[in-house]
Amino acid sequence: MVRVLSDEDIASVLDLEALLPVVADAFEKQRTGAVERPERPHYPIGRGLDPDAPTEPTGTGLCMPAYVHGADYAATKLVAVVEDNPERGLPTVTAQISLANAETGQPVGYLAGNRITNARTGCIGGLAARELAADGPIELAVIGAGTQARWQTRAIAAAVGVDRLESIRVYSPSDSRIGCAQELESELGVDATPVSSSREAVEDASVVVTTTTSTEPVFPGEALAAGTLVIAVGAYTPEMRELDDTTIERAARVVADVPNEAAETGDLRGHDDLELRSLGEVLAGNYGRESADEIVVLESVGTAVLDAAAAEFVFDRAVERERGTTTSL
Repeated sequence: MVRVLSDEDIASVLDLEALLPVVADAFEKQRTGAVERPERPHYPIGRGLDPDAPTEPTGTGLCMPAYVHGADYAATKLVAVVEDNPERGLPTVTAQISLANAETGQPVGYLAGNRITNARTGCIGGLAARELAADGPIELAVIGAGTQARWQTRAIAAAVGVDRLESIRVYSPSDSRIGCAQELESELGVDATPVSSSREAVEDASVVVTTTTSTEPVFPGEALAAGTLVIAVGAYTPEMRELDDTTIERAARVVADVPNEAAETGDLRGHDDLELRSLGEVLAGNYGRESADEIVVLESVGTAVLDAAAAEFVFDRAVERERGTTTSL
């Protein structure tokens, strides 16, 4: 039997505080090589559908398999990215996760993937803030006002404690910053303010999170205060870029979830002499902030290892609580 979990089913069992140590353990397994993470192919989809532009794709498909040694399940995430979907009232990114019994290879689960992806990505920022933010209250600047802006903020609050989160400033060039700030303030009980420029957001912030799909830097690096932690989660291709050269040059250390892949993003390309270390090393206590004045950058591109670990966590909780629908294939 295969258990199918809808987004509503997943929301009913997902808990960021409980997910954070699961993601941390997955980073440790990745650090020690106790994972299987093949290359993730991506390919154009939809060519031939539009008679007016028969050679143009409608979007991009991705396949992201992974297995964490010792886990009960092997996971494969299937993703479609379609930039025109918001005009249809649909999400730009749509994901599903398939789980197979790791001993028998038989299918056991099929999960809506967007919420799991958003939560595990949020946990990357949460763990980074817990380990790499300077001591003291956190004044958080969020660049971008979409779904991931909310998940990063939630996960940071879960990781460091909402009492430590002193204020939130949200910037986006659209009015979406207003709704995002209102939602975060209502949900977390922390003062959240929409601001009119990225400079206003990052000045005097102790943690800056960037959650955009930009191809150009989204804030001026010279505006960062000493001691700022920058968590960049938007750029994952050579064409995408959120951070300027000044930010990277001012950073005392740059950390990445997947260093060899992060080095190819628009944020880090051209900085060939950069010593790029893994977040797994930080979580293991081998590398981290050495002074309160250091600017530290975390560059995140995502890894299917986290999808596999988070999906198993959600699936086991759903089975225990009898959530979802079972069917025979």
